[in-house]
Amino acid sequence: MPGTLTSPKLTAADRCDRCNAAARVRAVLPTGGELLFCGHHANEHTDRLRELGATIVTESDADVTV
Repeated sequence: MPGTLTSPKLTAADRCDRCNAAARVRAVLPTGGELLFCGHHANEHTDRLRELGATIVTESDADVTV
């Protein structure tokens, strides 16, 4: 039975790949890469990321709607 890979929880050290604000959302790309976004940039790019087949993961304490 194959194991399940999980991403570590976001911490205060994780920063948005667009603006360097605190990351609240992780986008896992189908190619295996990942991008971290603040709430603002997650809202801006979520539709396109989903078109590309990305999985959008929000932290439980994030107040972001994606």
